[in-house]
Amino acid sequence: MAQRAFTSVPLGGTLLFRTRLRRHLVPAVVALATVAGTASPAVPDERHRPSGGGLSAVIRYTEYGIPHIVAEDYATLGFGTGWAQAADQVCVLADGFVTVRGERSRHFGPDGAPDGALSSATTNLSSDLYFRGVRDAGTVERLLAVPAPAGPSRDVRELMRGWAAGYNAWLKQNRVTDPACAGADWVRPVTRLDVARRGFALAVLGGQGRAVDGITAARPPGAGPVPSVDPARTAAAARALFAAESADMGSNAVAFSGGTTANGRGLLLGNPHYPWHGGRRFWQSQQTIPGELNVSGGSLLGTTAVGIGFTDRVAWSHTVATGVTLNLHQLTLDPTDPTVYVVDGRPERMRKRTVTVPVRGGAPVTRTQWWTRYGPVVTSLGASLPLPWSATTAYALNDPNAVNLRATDTALGFAKARSTRDMREVLRRTQGLPWVNTIAADAGGHTLFSQSQVLPRITDELAERCSTPLGKVTYPASGVAVLDGSRTGCAPGSDRDAVQPGIFGPSRMPVLQDAPYAVNSNDSAWLTNADRPLTGYERVFGTIATPRSLRTRGGIEDVAGMAERGRLTVADLQRQQFANRAPAGDLAAADAAKACPAALPGDPAACAVIARWDRTVDTDSRGALLFDRFWRKLTAAVPAAQLWKVPFSAADPVRTPHTLDTASPAFAKALGDAVAELRAAGIPLDAPLGEHQFVVRGGTRIPVSGGTEALGIWNKTEPVWNAAGGGYTEVAHGTSHVQAVGWDGGRCPVARTLLTYSQSSNPNSPHFNDQTALFSGERWVTARFCEKDILTDPKLRVVRVRG
Repeated sequence: MAQRAFTSVPLGGTLLFRTRLRRHLVPAVVALATVAGTASPAVPDERHRPSGGGLSAVIRYTEYGIPHIVAEDYATLGFGTGWAQAADQVCVLADGFVTVRGERSRHFGPDGAPDGALSSATTNLSSDLYFRGVRDAGTVERLLAVPAPAGPSRDVRELMRGWAAGYNAWLKQNRVTDPACAGADWVRPVTRLDVARRGFALAVLGGQGRAVDGITAARPPGAGPVPSVDPARTAAAARALFAAESADMGSNAVAFSGGTTANGRGLLLGNPHYPWHGGRRFWQSQQTIPGELNVSGGSLLGTTAVGIGFTDRVAWSHTVATGVTLNLHQLTLDPTDPTVYVVDGRPERMRKRTVTVPVRGGAPVTRTQWWTRYGPVVTSLGASLPLPWSATTAYALNDPNAVNLRATDTALGFAKARSTRDMREVLRRTQGLPWVNTIAADAGGHTLFSQSQVLPRITDELAERCSTPLGKVTYPASGVAVLDGSRTGCAPGSDRDAVQPGIFGPSRMPVLQDAPYAVNSNDSAWLTNADRPLTGYERVFGTIATPRSLRTRGGIEDVAGMAERGRLTVADLQRQQFANRAPAGDLAAADAAKACPAALPGDPAACAVIARWDRTVDTDSRGALLFDRFWRKLTAAVPAAQLWKVPFSAADPVRTPHTLDTASPAFAKALGDAVAELRAAGIPLDAPLGEHQFVVRGGTRIPVSGGTEALGIWNKTEPVWNAAGGGYTEVAHGTSHVQAVGWDGGRCPVARTLLTYSQSSNPNSPHFNDQTALFSGERWVTARFCEKDILTDPKLRVVRVRG
C-alpha cells in the first residue's frame, strides 16, 4: 500500500503530544482561528498544498474511528470527506456508484436484486434501465447547471468535486481489504457527476425512485384485454404503501425548550431509524473550515455534508415525513394511438427514451420508456398498486424532486446557523429537503419543528376540482392525488415564495416554534405538541385528527412527562433513548394475561410469562419475545380499528384507542401460534430477549435491545426472524445514528452520540463492531467537538491526505 500521499501519526502524552500534533497538522504555521465561538484548528495555507494544484486535507481520527476533517475551502473539505468515507465504506460506496451508472446488469447479472438503498427496483435490469435513462438524458448535468437558489450553490459543486477527488485518491493509494469487493473490477474512480447522480437518487426516493419498476416496464397496450383499476383496492394499496409502519426508514426526534431544562438552554434527541446495511447507512464525522463552518454529526453514505448534527449553537435531526412527494396524472389517450394523449383538446405525443443496458454473459437489453409533460408513464407503484396502460388511459408520475439538488445547501446552511430562527431562514431560502421533517433546538433555549418538504403543490381545492374518479378515493385515503391530465388547469400550481414551479412555498408548511417540546415519530405534524396541535395544512402533507401510531403515542407520553417534570439535562435524553418501554405492552399485556387461561387452557406457564413481563424490551427482559411474536401475529390478522374495544377519539388522541378486544378468535389463535412457534424452535418462553435478539459480528453474538414498530418502541429495532438460527439474528433497520445534545454556557456543546452499527462495513476494520458493542451495553460516545477534547483523546491519529 502506497504511503507517500499521507502521514499517519498515533499520538499520546501531553506537551510532547501537542508539539507533534502541531508539527504534523500545520507544517509551517500554527494559527488559532475562532469559528462560531469555538477554538478551531489551523489549516495549512496555500503555500503548502501539493504541487500541481492537488487537493489535501487533515483528518484527525478520535476513538471509534470518528474523523475530524479540517480543510481550507469546500473543495478540500469534500476531498477529506471522500477519502475518509472510502476508507470506511469503499465497497458499499462502489456498489452505489455501479447503481447510478446503470451498470449493475453488466457486473452482477440482470436478475439479481439491488440492496434497495437508491431505488425500489426489484432487479438489476430494472435499476439499470432507469438510471441509465437518467444518465442518457443528461438529467443531472442540467440540474447542476441551474443557478442557485433553484440549483446547487457553487460551494456544493465544489464539495462534490472534492469528494470525488478524495475517493479516487484513496482508491489509488490504498489496497481494498474488505472481502465484499477486494479485487473487484467494479470498484472504479468516480466523477463529480457520479456524486451528483447519487444525490439525485436520494432526492427521488419517494417519487420516481418508488416507481422504478413501473417506469421501466411501461409498454403501450397490445391487442389483448387490459385489467381495469379497482378504486377501493388501489386506495387501500396506496394507504399501505405510504404508511410509516411499512417503511424501511423512520425516526424519532424531540427538541426541548429552555423552559423545560435545568439551565434554560435547549436540548435535542435525534434517533433516526434507517437500514443497518447497504447504501443508506449513516457515517459520522466532524467537518471544519476555520472561519466558515464547524459541524459534527451523521451523513448518509456518498453525501458530502453532515445531514443531521450539531454545532456549538444549534442541533437538529430529521424524521421521515408524511408528505406525499409524488402525484399521478391520468391521461386521456388518442383512440387511434395509445402513445398520444390529449391536453385541452389537442393531441400531444409521448417522448420516447430508448435505453440500452449491457448485460453480463448476454446481449445488451434495449427498452423504451415513455415520457410526458408531467413525467414518465408508470404502470405501477409497486406490485400491490398496478396502474395499467389501456387503449384509453395511462398514468404519468409527477415528482418535483426530480429537479431538486438543493438538499446539501440546506445541510450547509444548518451547519452555519446560529439559532433555530436562522435554521428556519435556511429552510425558506434553500427549500431542499425532499422527504423529511426538521426538529431543532438551540443554545438560546428555542425549539423548531418544520415540515419543509419539496411537495407537489396539490391543494385540497385542486384535488376536489381535478381528481379523477380514482383520485377521489386515493387522495383522502393516502394523500396520493390522481389528477385529470387532459386539462392544463389541473396541473399543480405555484407559490410566489417557492424556488421552483409546481411546489409549495415555505409559507404553506406546517411549522411549530418555541413549544416546550416538539416531537415527531413519523406521523403527521398534527400532534408535534399535544397541547398545541398543528392544523390547516393540505392533505398532501399528512392527516389531521386521525389515529396516531403506538410509537407516536408512547413518545408523546414520555416527552410530555419529561417536559412537565422539567430540569432536564442530556442525561435525561440518554435515559429516554434506552427506556425501552413497550406502549403496546402497557395497553394490552394485562388484558392478554387475563384472557390467556381461556385462550390457552392447560398452559398456565405461557400465561404466567405474559403476566410477569415487565413491559420493556431490554436485553434482559423476560417475556418480551413471547409478547412480541404474539403481537406481530395479532396485528397482522386484525385491522387496527378492530383491535380495541374503546375506539379512537380525536379529543383524546394520545390515550385512545385502548382496551384490547380479547374476545376475537384472532386473539387466541395469535397467542397459541406464538407459543407453539417458540417451543418448536427450542426457545424458552421466558428467555431473556437478548439471548434471542442479537447480531453476529466477528463470530460473536451481540445482544440487541429495542423492538418493532408494532410495539411502539422508541428505540426501534426491526430484526430479521430466523427461528432455526435462534430467534432474531440480524437487524434490517432501526435505531442508527443517535445524538443527545445540549449546551452548558461554555464554548463546547454537551453531546453524546452512538452509531449503532459502527463506522465501517469492513469486517477487517477495528471499527466494524465497536459501537455495536456500545449499543448493546447502552453506552454512549462522548462527542469530541472542541480542540481541547480532540487533542486529549489518547487514541488520536492524524492523517494528512493528498491527491
